[in-house]
Amino acid sequence: MRILLVGDVIGRPGRRAVQVLVPNLRQEYRIDLVIANGENAAGGLGLTRETAEELFASGIDVITSGNHIWDHKEIIPSLDSELAILRPLNYPPGVPGRGYLTKGKVLVVNLLGRTFIGNFDCPFRAMDQLLEEIVDKPPVIIADFHAEATSEKVAMGRYLDGRVSAVLGTHTHVGTIDARLLPKGTAYITDVGMTGPLDSVIGDDADAVIRRFLTQLPHRLSVGKGSVVLNSVLVDVEESTGVAKSIVRIDRETE
Repeated sequence: MRILLVGDVIGRPGRRAVQVLVPNLRQEYRIDLVIANGENAAGGLGLTRETAEELFASGIDVITSGNHIWDHKEIIPSLDSELAILRPLNYPPGVPGRGYLTKGKVLVVNLLGRTFIGNFDCPFRAMDQLLEEIVDKPPVIIADFHAEATSEKVAMGRYLDGRVSAVLGTHTHVGTIDARLLPKGTAYITDVGMTGPLDSVIGDDADAVIRRFLTQLPHRLSVGKGSVVLNSVLVDVEESTGVAKSIVRIDRETE
């Protein structure tokens, strides 16, 4: 089984890159499931039903998210709808939406880190509880760990090694080069990267970001312009056991 996870989709440029590139990638690599982190898909922050449906129409099967999932309040009713959208599993009980779903023969889980991000329930214990309690879980389990700190992501990979098929990091928008198979058969990468403008600061207009650093004055940032990169990772998994066989980066550019 081949599963592609697309790095954080940034605004209209990112959505356009998904529309142009993902259908061809699905065909070229004979991909069975495509997951994309979409928490920045609507104007660079948050997600709306309209932008989510645009991603689904472009070949995305499941949308994961992170700490910006609530930035557009209109998305909240859709989190409990038929749409395959996840919010992080380790929000407190009673929060709208769900932190995992089964798509075909794959269990997809969304986790949120705590270091440098905020106070949430423990993602390690939340994952323990899910793996213990879920009924009829498939062998193939993919976790999008949306976290800031490299150490927290590496620790999660080691913690879940042999218990899930892949731990794939998102959030920093900067792809890392440590894609590897861990000793017990879990595919791992610290950060997939982003799908957004190359001529930017992690997707935002570079001049605006620099001005904020120089002045320390708050002002709204806008999505960058120009050529767009799609960062992703492709994981090959043995369907019957859930053991990962390979993980490779796939990066593409488009205008």
